[in-house]
Amino acid sequence: MHADHFIDLIPLRYALRYGPRRRSAKLPVHLPPGGLAMLRKLVSAFPHEGGEFLDDVFELHEYDPSRPLAIAGATVRFAHTAHYIPAFAMRWERYGASVTYSADTAPDDRVVALARETDVFLCEATLRCGEAEIGMRGHCSAADAAAMARQAGVRRLVLTHYPQESTYHDLDGSARELFPGEILVADDHSTIDLDR
Repeated sequence: MHADHFIDLIPLRYALRYGPRRRSAKLPVHLPPGGLAMLRKLVSAFPHEGGEFLDDVFELHEYDPSRPLAIAGATVRFAHTAHYIPAFAMRWERYGASVTYSADTAPDDRVVALARETDVFLCEATLRCGEAEIGMRGHCSAADAAAMARQAGVRRLVLTHYPQESTYHDLDGSARELFPGEILVADDHSTIDLDR
């Protein structure tokens, strides 16, 4: 529930309520424990919008990270990550295909276990090559992501959540030294075919 991971629910709410892609059904949103209270506190700053600010377009739920979550025929499982606040990696599985998202995390065996033999491991690469966090760690470099991908035996590694100034050396270059499989760098409008 760091703002860079959920604050876009506010403009999405306006788009779904007033934009050309209005929805007749509410959009399900699954939040981590405590997420609902945080979101409601945030939107309490908009009293002129009324109490239904979120509920008019979203169907909000909190998930229990200790239990699998069923969504539209898929199963989502969770693992705690090494971060400054409670954060959860997620593994989505459906029809034999799987995608694991690291969320914000320093290198963590729990994330490796969750990602074991996943088709796509979407892992954050916030730290640039040679950059170190002071004190408690809460993020990975591309090399850290590649090491976790190798340990987990994943098919493809997708690096995401990286700074704009990251270079090839910060991302692909350092990851390729540690992970022999396919490596992609996430970008706007990127798509991945899970069938191949």
